[in-house]
Amino acid sequence: MKNRGLVIALASVVALFVLGAMYTAFRINNRELSEAARKINPQEIQQRYTESEVWGKYYPRHWESFNKGFQEKDQVKYGASKRLSKLEEMPYLKKLYAGTGYAEEFYEPRAHVYAVQDIGSISPKRKKTGGACLTCKATEVPDLIKKYGDKFYSAPFPEMYKMVKHPIGCSDCHDPKTNALRISRPALIKAFQRQGKDVTKASRQEMRSLVCAQCHVTYYFLKDTKETTFPWDKGLKADQVLAYFDQKKFTEFTHPESQSPLLKARHPDYEIFLGSTHQAAGVACADCHMPYVKVGDSKISSHWFTSPVSTINYSCTKCHRESADYLKNRVATIQNRHKQLLDIGANTLVQVIDEIKKTMDTPGADQKGLEEARKLHREAQWMWDWVATANSMGFHNPQEGALFLGKSIDLGHKAIAAARKARGAQQ
Repeated sequence: MKNRGLVIALASVVALFVLGAMYTAFRINNRELSEAARKINPQEIQQRYTESEVWGKYYPRHWESFNKGFQEKDQVKYGASKRLSKLEEMPYLKKLYAGTGYAEEFYEPRAHVYAVQDIGSISPKRKKTGGACLTCKATEVPDLIKKYGDKFYSAPFPEMYKMVKHPIGCSDCHDPKTNALRISRPALIKAFQRQGKDVTKASRQEMRSLVCAQCHVTYYFLKDTKETTFPWDKGLKADQVLAYFDQKKFTEFTHPESQSPLLKARHPDYEIFLGSTHQAAGVACADCHMPYVKVGDSKISSHWFTSPVSTINYSCTKCHRESADYLKNRVATIQNRHKQLLDIGANTLVQVIDEIKKTMDTPGADQKGLEEARKLHREAQWMWDWVATANSMGFHNPQEGALFLGKSIDLGHKAIAAARKARGAQQ
């Protein structure tokens, strides 16, 4: 009994010590945070808000994590941080994107810190779009849009490129006055307005995805002004966006071999994430890509924008009770299977182009049937491109990816059948 009492006494002392240490750390941490807040010079940040390094003076831990973007290590199998050529990784892209700058030069996107540098080296054909190409690349862009209006988008690329210096940074997502999350790009605001929605009424949790949706979405350029526009008026699913373009009779490029009137998707990450298991559970983009991490005695939201696999112990295991190795293997399984389906869809599209070309070269081919094959090619390639250009290699919404890849493959086979029928070939 005496020993038992001694053990209890010692345990009590240890518990009090631990609680005291935790309380002290809590006080120190809060004191440091409040002191940091008092150090913020609103005037300095407001005057130099496009310079993220100025923000970094007051948020050194966040700034340190942001600069991890300069690391060029292969953290994951898909979406590595090195500037790898997609044309080498997926040779069929040269045929699918023939007639566009993407068939000449198309790289895996690197971290935000390289945005200005990398956009400067895109092919001349892609630069012909003008200033619109810079919409999501630099912190100076919102001011340039305010200054030049719609003329910013159609201005010559070299002219606008000279005016930007700082890559995507703090002011793109944070209000320089209050540090609150904000929408700085007009395209998202206008897209919501056309749907009868007010983005300023979004909750903080919704904003933790919407700040990403300013750029990680598909878009196109209006023919008259080149303004960057989100085609969401009929909905945010691949088939709904296709219906939007069809109604407007919009074509981005004509394929040089098949003469099909095609569209070009661009990383519809936000659209595909909607309706996913994680989104339905209330998870925001930032929960996984900007997890709360412990730095010294502080907890901050990581600003190292990377694959959650690279921060799996913060991004995933806080909710999922399985081991990190199990979760990594699960991610790999989903992505590898998605890549297999992606390749099947692409090879089907290659066959579509070849079959339409054969029909075009066949004397007396049924032109009405040929046009039907081209229409089906347009639909099939759009569905495929919608999935292929999205980041995450299917992980953001595996079922959504499989659905539209399946539709693409089905439409592709119908296009092949239509092309063969038009020239009288056996099916």
